[in-house]
Amino acid sequence: MKRCRNKLKLQQPKLKLQQPDEQPWICVEICSCLNEAHCLEEKILGQCKACTFGEHDLFALKLALEEALVNAVKHGNGMDPAKHVRVQYRINAERADVAIEDEGSGFNPCEVANPTDEANLERSHGRGILLMKAYMSAVVFSPSGNKVTLTKYNESNQNTSDNMSAAMG
Repeated sequence: MKRCRNKLKLQQPKLKLQQPDEQPWICVEICSCLNEAHCLEEKILGQCKACTFGEHDLFALKLALEEALVNAVKHGNGMDPAKHVRVQYRINAERADVAIEDEGSGFNPCEVANPTDEANLERSHGRGILLMKAYMSAVVFSPSGNKVTLTKYNESNQNTSDNMSAAMG
């Protein structure tokens, strides 16, 4: 098996995902290798920490990022180092947004069995999606099923907390 080198390739996004007044997305492409995924996860978490995300938020982000990246490498790209995982992210003091896209054929998240149902308790599939949805502020899958966008609001940031409280009434 070919080993991946720790090279993060920056590239321009194919789609314009931000409004002109918003922070730009950082775009990275890695080969389908768990070491590469782990390095990128640590880089993103470091930026979240620098933006004063608290320990609870950092734990939630680590869990969801790891699940999404491992799913992209293992399930989406079948651990094929010739295939790539594209990651776009933007992080500020209020929120972290991370989009992870693999080269696989995708899946329908609605067809994944509920891992909390009695019949599925000993099955190993579906837990990652459940965890991502439990810990992130938002989880959105693309219609093709090969891209997930994770959003986590910084609950340690007073402005974010105030805005979330006001939105909830």
